[in-house]
Amino acid sequence: MAGFDVIILGAGPGGYICAIRCAQLGLKVAVVEGRETLGGTCLNVGCIPSKALLHASHMLHEAQENFAKMGLMTASPKVDWAKMQGYKDDVVGQNTKGIEFLFKKNKITWLKGWGSIPAPGQVRVGQEVHQAKSIVIATGSEPASLPGVTVDERVVVTSTGALTLGKIPKTMVVIGAGVIGLEMGSVYARLGAQVTVVEYLDAITPGMDAEIARAFQRILTKQGLTFVLGAAVQGVDPAKGGATVRWTLKKDGSAGSQKAEVVLLATGRKPYTAGLGLEALGVDVLPRGQVKTDGHFATTVPGIYAIGDAIPGPMLAHKAGDEGMALAEILAGKAGHVNYGVIPGVIYTTPEVANVGKTEDQLKAEGRAYKVGKFSFMGNARAKSVFQGEGFVKLLADRDTDRILGCHLIGPAAGDLIHEVCVAMEFGASAQDLALTCHAHPTFSEAMHEAALACGDGAIHA
Repeated sequence: MAGFDVIILGAGPGGYICAIRCAQLGLKVAVVEGRETLGGTCLNVGCIPSKALLHASHMLHEAQENFAKMGLMTASPKVDWAKMQGYKDDVVGQNTKGIEFLFKKNKITWLKGWGSIPAPGQVRVGQEVHQAKSIVIATGSEPASLPGVTVDERVVVTSTGALTLGKIPKTMVVIGAGVIGLEMGSVYARLGAQVTVVEYLDAITPGMDAEIARAFQRILTKQGLTFVLGAAVQGVDPAKGGATVRWTLKKDGSAGSQKAEVVLLATGRKPYTAGLGLEALGVDVLPRGQVKTDGHFATTVPGIYAIGDAIPGPMLAHKAGDEGMALAEILAGKAGHVNYGVIPGVIYTTPEVANVGKTEDQLKAEGRAYKVGKFSFMGNARAKSVFQGEGFVKLLADRDTDRILGCHLIGPAAGDLIHEVCVAMEFGASAQDLALTCHAHPTFSEAMHEAALACGDGAIHA
């Protein structure tokens, strides 16, 4: 019976980052993980492999649409799907091996297998029980199901199956217009599939700034995606060569259907805590399956903590990582904190979409006096030079104090550009602070600078 200061259940971004920080702070750490590789959903079947396919399909688009415009005269490339899958798998392998190296470097014990918590201070892995002063639940999430939809990961797939299809389908129906559905839908659309996205709500990307969402939908429509909004899916029926998705439009009750070779179920994710034994332990779980915690990630049972997708909040790898860092600091007797008001979100389509802080709709609902600074990427020389002039930056600031309240953008490198505003918000900066900061020319970041200027006396290149 081995003893540890901390045992973490799950080696995803929350768990492995928590483990590394705990080890750096002098704690004896073990991580329970049943996969053959570390990194959790994100590195194995989520963030990383999907970004590889997004990059590959974007390069295909560039070759087909923009190479000739730049004087690069060559035959349009053909897609070798098996080789593209190999590239994706190699990227995943490099990242998971990197985490394994970091575990060895920091002397973290990997307890291979699936774990449960038979009693406070104890973690069972297989037939062996390990003692721990603190236990961290970092078990992540799994795809949410939908009544009337049976997943087989061949014809009807989740995001996991969508990454490993045997061939590129000619037709695809995506159920759900959230981040996962739009990213994977755009991959297959660029690879030649006819993609139809069916969404229950009346707009895509729930929770996104409405103006950005409308612009995003227009751009994706131009890229070939078809949208059916306000549609309640009634079922998915097997059909020859694929499956048929049936829905009812909420506005008038009319029925619709679409047959496709592949159906991607992308209706969100839910916490994965099955088999841990939480109910027997008396760990409180919220109605939606999330583990209940206090402001310091402690559950209702002393010595047991939870982070990441297993608890409330946005299901984002970097949110889980921040929580893992903060909890490690707390377990080591230091102060750990996560600023939930400054957690960015990114959609890695082309163009990218990113956001942080409040949306305009939220500010209106709060009755907050605010101002808007906007700037189009069509006014950005660098963006136009790389055929990415579509999109804009929208900066929101307090009307009286000029303090930045949020930022939403769609355009090139949006996922990187947003962090300028994240840092600014972390330090309580004003829009004028950004406007007075020199930005290199020509860069995409000048669009952020111009949006900040637009919060004051006006943008220069608008």
